[in-house]
Amino acid sequence: MRQVGRAAESDLFSDRERVALEYAEAMTVTGQKVTDELFERVGRQFAEPEIVELTAAVALENFRSKFNTALGIEAQGFCVLG
Repeated sequence: MRQVGRAAESDLFSDRERVALEYAEAMTVTGQKVTDELFERVGRQFAEPEIVELTAAVALENFRSKFNTALGIEAQGFCVLG
């Protein structure tokens, strides 16, 4: 988990994992967007149903993040990194 932020340079991740993380970041970070070039790279690593599933999973987590923040719901300690 500690290497996720450095996935682009880390040997711990496959090309498939790197592009999935880059795609998730582009979907999540305000001011970024999924470019045609990135989407093409995603398409080289994942089949269309997988892209839909990946996109839905990232969108759901983004939804939860905004929902919880708006309602002041604090982390419950299920994702503690240590």
